Amino acid sequence: MLAALALAACSDGVLRYELAPGEAGARRVIVPSKARDGQVVVSQGNARGTAGCRLDYLLYSPSAARRDADTLVVVGHGFLRSYEQMDGLSRRIAAAGLRTASVRFCNSRIWDGRHRQNGQDMNALADALGARRVVYVGFSAGGLAALVAGRGDERTVGVVALDLVDRDGLGVAAAADLDRPLIALVGPPSPCNAENNGLTALAAARRAKIHRIPDATHCDFEAPTDWLCRRVCGERPGGEQRREQIITAATDAVVALTR
Repeated sequence: MLAALALAACSDGVLRYELAPGEAGARRVIVPSKARDGQVVVSQGNARGTAGCRLDYLLYSPSAARRDADTLVVVGHGFLRSYEQMDGLSRRIAAAGLRTASVRFCNSRIWDGRHRQNGQDMNALADALGARRVVYVGFSAGGLAALVAGRGDERTVGVVALDLVDRDGLGVAAAADLDRPLIALVGPPSPCNAENNGLTALAAARRAKIHRIPDATHCDFEAPTDWLCRRVCGERPGGEQRREQIITAATDAVVALTR
């Protein structure tokens, strides 16, 4: 499974982008060829990770009329995946009026997820973008990184974890020290979510709310997913409807935390 996901990490993303000219000195604006909604502008940038590697991100900016200027949402992807698989959620959160940065982790290796460092890189991205208040969001191992990031940042408003996967008790320790709300969406146990080992971390949190998504596969928590995830983690009928349910519930959770 790890070898298959590593191939996915090295392959081209599932989204196609068109480059559009911006103002002089501005970042290049990239507009997905699908789902033009007129409400969100997507730009590409990079920051310096805590270990010195280049931390690429996509910044989803809502229209000025709807924008919460003080809050940044930082989104982390699953183990050896990429920010392209978090586009559906990132776009929806931004459309709700919240500036959203979806990071591509630069430290993970097939033999070492480096989840603590990924969490610190989420903090570094929030610093680079001048955030005053932050909601950390993550899927699978990205949920673990979001927990680490939220625990270590006084600007944290809350954390949203999607089918959280823990590693070596790091999530348990981070959740136990987290003094902000934690909202988790959880699917049934499977090998791809380590048989729900993230529930132990959620149980350690002081202010956790758990929403179960019956019949969801691990791949239903990323959008768009791809054939490789479905091949490795399985697929059930109704996946698109569940992905929409998860995106809606996760967006509602983020918005609720900011209020």
